[in-house]
Amino acid sequence: MRPSVPDLLDPDGQPQLAQPDEITPDSAVEEQGDEAAIDPSMDLASMVAELRSPDPGSRELECLATGIYFESKGEPLKGQLAVGQVIANRADSGGRFPSTYCGVLFQRGQFSFVHGRSLPHVSHSKKQWHTAVAIAKIVDKGLKDSVVGDALFFHARYVSPGWRLKRVASIGNHVFFR
Repeated sequence: MRPSVPDLLDPDGQPQLAQPDEITPDSAVEEQGDEAAIDPSMDLASMVAELRSPDPGSRELECLATGIYFESKGEPLKGQLAVGQVIANRADSGGRFPSTYCGVLFQRGQFSFVHGRSLPHVSHSKKQWHTAVAIAKIVDKGLKDSVVGDALFFHARYVSPGWRLKRVASIGNHVFFR
């Protein structure tokens, strides 16, 4: 008796070639990431639940997720979104700040959790990390607006830096300014 042959082989054991309409270009596969299935009308909690992951997918998203994690992991989701939005706003500031998420985090004296040119270790098995990754993807793709709009600065409520900036929002333990 002849053993069964996998579907990818013909009965004579020769590889089968895919038909042109069965081939998906690599670029199309990459574009169909987690974000493709997200309905923009979903609430923030539902988006986060859909996008939670231990892997941000790129170094830049890892930087953004790390900033969100260390600055706001204990905050409500809209507070985490706001922190991520400020980091993104800085990267999009047209030269006022570095033009990448990593550049924004590594700018000297801006984030107390950054020491030198490396990010602190985060256990990728923690649910809070998975949430930070989801929020980073939401911010990066512009899937949900934050109430902080174009804010470029924030601080914890328990400090009073004496900034003469326009206060735009207060969420959780943070106050946001532009």
